[in-house]
Parts: sequence; structure tokens; C-alpha cells
Amino acid sequence: MRKKCTKYEALFTFSDEETLKEHILTCEDCRIEQAKMDKVSELIKEVKPEILKRRKFAAKLKVACAAFAILLSGVTLGVINLNTDISDTIRYGQVLSIEDYGFPVDSYGLIMVDE
Repeated sequence: MRKKCTKYEALFTFSDEETLKEHILTCEDCRIEQAKMDKVSELIKEVKPEILKRRKFAAKLKVACAAFAILLSGVTLGVINLNTDISDTIRYGQVLSIEDYGFPVDSYGLIMVDE
């Protein structure tokens, strides 16, 4: 039984292209490995446009989501600033009470319940 050549990976990674080509011409095992690598390379080249198209779509979707978030926050802040009832009620450090929500309360500040 013949021992399989294990030089392909080392030559492919660390050697120059000429040395690899010379070894492939003389070694059957490495020629088979090179054929597999060529098939994989062809598959990658075939799929590359589709992958790029999906990446472009994902980037456009991210930009659209960011624009929507900015628009929504701008509208929300605009409504709060223009509506004086809300902007007077909501202040830094001020806590909303039950009275602010419009519920009837008793002298203790608890919600009044009719019996």
C-alpha cells in the first residue's frame, strides 16, 4: 500500500505558486486535492454575486431601520415639546402622581372608591 502525500496543505499555504505547480505535476494525491480546491473555488465564484446582493439588501434594511427610528423619535419629541400639557407634567426629577393621571383621590392621596 502506498502512503498518501501530505505536502499539499504546506505547499499551498507557505510556498510560492511555482513550487506548488511543479509538485502537482509530479504527485497524483496533490493533483486530486488541487482539483477539489478548483471546484470549491468555482462554486464560490458562482455564489459570490448572490452573497453580495444579500449583503447590500441587509445594509439597506439597516439604514431604513435607523432612519425610521430617528424619524419616530423626532416626531415623539416634537409632540412632547409642542404639547404643553405633557411637557409641563413631565419634568426632570418630578414624579407623576395619581392626580396627574386624572383619578379622584382622597386626602391621603389614595384612589377614591365609591361604596
